Amino acid sequence: MVDVERFCRQPTLTETLGRQGYVAAGKPVTMSDVDASLDGVEAVFLDLDGTIYLGGELIPGALDFLERCQTKGVRRYFLSNNSSRSVTQYHAKLAALGIPCTEDDILLSTHDLLAWLKDEGVTRTYAVATEGMCAMMEAVGISTRDEAPEYVVLGYDTQVTYEKLETASVHLHRGVPLVASHPDMVCPSPDGGLPDVGAYLALFEATTGVKPDHICGKPNPGMILHAVEALGLRPDQCAMVGDRLYTDIAMANRAGVVGVLVLSGEATREDVQALPADALQTPDVIVQSVDELLR
Repeated sequence: MVDVERFCRQPTLTETLGRQGYVAAGKPVTMSDVDASLDGVEAVFLDLDGTIYLGGELIPGALDFLERCQTKGVRRYFLSNNSSRSVTQYHAKLAALGIPCTEDDILLSTHDLLAWLKDEGVTRTYAVATEGMCAMMEAVGISTRDEAPEYVVLGYDTQVTYEKLETASVHLHRGVPLVASHPDMVCPSPDGGLPDVGAYLALFEATTGVKPDHICGKPNPGMILHAVEALGLRPDQCAMVGDRLYTDIAMANRAGVVGVLVLSGEATREDVQALPADALQTPDVIVQSVDELLR
């Protein structure tokens, strides 16, 4: 089984905030004064699947919430681990749902993956990924069907075929390392969770014994901190809104931004109650959906 804990659940909140300078007298500075009104927040980073929409349908109240962002002068950006679409495809989907935005408003785990591949000097890969994700990789000079890849790249492939799984497995058996775009186990849908990258990682580990060298996307704090810095804001002036404890909320705590959990997707109140004390996935605010925010 893939050790998601290794990538998503270390260290504790106290340890993380301590390294970021938020701990005084051995106790973390909490955001207990933050509530659903998000007073003092100047920018929100919004997960998409399970937060703004579920499947092909908007979460009730999502458009009104986005309008309140504009009315109150709160900048909003979309930050998703879902690597099944390209930025251009996401932009088209949001436009079709009546959500005005630009491609610059959208940050994906694929962007984090591309930055990691660049830092590692990787240009040859075999990608188990959709055409949209492959297009983003190829646009920056990274091959996606190389016969001698430096890495097997795993994205959320909603166009997966047995041939892709077979070829990737052969490469892994031959010692080619593995990198994944994000750790999510399931993608929320109106009919229940669907297999996501974490499930594919478990498949490859069961087949080849190979674990990923690196997993990109949330909860890596750099995915949001680069944007916060570019906006000229402090982390505590920003909020991450999402439906997953082990990605959205864990990243919020690692980055020092307000963590808002919506119950319209994967996580439940029971999941929060089951968390150990001082867990990295502990949200600052819990709401049923974005419809309750900024009121």
